[in-house]
Amino acid sequence: MNVLAGKKLLLGVTGGIAAYKSVELVRLLRKSAAEVQVVLTGAASQFVTPMTLQAVSGRPVRQDLFDPAHEAAMGHIELARWADLVLVAPASASFMARLANGFADNLLSTLCLATAAPIVLAPAMNQQMWQNAATRDNASLLVRRGVELWGPASGDQACGEVGPGRMLEPEALLSQLCSRFTQGPLAGVRVLLTAGPTREPLDPVRFIGNRSSGKMGFALARAFTGAGARVELIAGPVTLDTPAGVERVDVETAGEMEQAVMARVKGCDIFVGCAAVADYRPDAVADQKIKKNSDRMEIRLVRNADILAGVAALPDAPFTVGFAAETQDPEEYAEKKRIAKRVNMIAANLVGARQGGFERDENALTLIWDGGREQLPMTDKVSLAEKLVSLIAEHYENRHSA
Repeated sequence: MNVLAGKKLLLGVTGGIAAYKSVELVRLLRKSAAEVQVVLTGAASQFVTPMTLQAVSGRPVRQDLFDPAHEAAMGHIELARWADLVLVAPASASFMARLANGFADNLLSTLCLATAAPIVLAPAMNQQMWQNAATRDNASLLVRRGVELWGPASGDQACGEVGPGRMLEPEALLSQLCSRFTQGPLAGVRVLLTAGPTREPLDPVRFIGNRSSGKMGFALARAFTGAGARVELIAGPVTLDTPAGVERVDVETAGEMEQAVMARVKGCDIFVGCAAVADYRPDAVADQKIKKNSDRMEIRLVRNADILAGVAALPDAPFTVGFAAETQDPEEYAEKKRIAKRVNMIAANLVGARQGGFERDENALTLIWDGGREQLPMTDKVSLAEKLVSLIAEHYENRHSA
């Protein structure tokens, strides 16, 4: 049976070139036997017509807050109560700002304030608009209030630029909706996850880094979402698309990653430190490019804060999972790390030129906890992440039911 059959989905369409994708999304939802009511903003009607969306949805498109035909019966309240889920796709920067500030100046924003149903936004905008501090703050605020963000993806944009800001494709949104209505083992659980490397600058053009690609962490984010969790991903500098349904925060240095984690860890249920965080950073960063003036150069390093240990030491710490990437004796070092940092579980993996792990699509792990361990043999990181999330979910549930 299709999990979307009979589900009442209110699809909000805001102004942006990505509005054309909403037509295909409605078609896919109707094919999945969902009931779809489209609400169109005034700006959106400049990109796609109400007649088109009415034809594919089978319902009159709603546009006006003050529509005499509907407001005599408080139509906006009726719609707000009707929906099982509100999806705004595309969600423009302007609409996100309206919602973050509680405006109710059009039908769609009013519905979002009046509904008790889950609200999901599929952002779509120019890459610079998405990365603007105001938009990032609005996105973070909305997530803290319980709004889910699916995307955006990265790639070519209609303006000719390249970067994050593309609306997820209709097929990806359909898949995410199916997962949303499938009760996984971590349904309602909030997961905070770090992934990728950090870069510690030496000067404006050089940095100290590592070989982490972020692939394992991004695969975990996808697997956690598939298990029903709400995922926030704090990513170091990587070139990977954001998994559907994941709220992503980009950082560069270990210090920035620590700040991002500590700002978001309160209230999270599971923390997974998958990022390869630099242990040390240069004591001083040159303002200008360092010149090659001598045969030797000494760089003084100072220790970075231990993010994993810091989270585990919090008074109301989440269920904490760490990673230990080693070039030799990974299980021995990982067990020492688990005990020293007082984490619930730790995943050990062997890295190096001939091993899995960094810069590869495959990996093997040993998951270690107090009194037990399980070997996860070499496989692709997507499959490995799904198995790892299953084990984490099992131990998390056991902890809460004990």
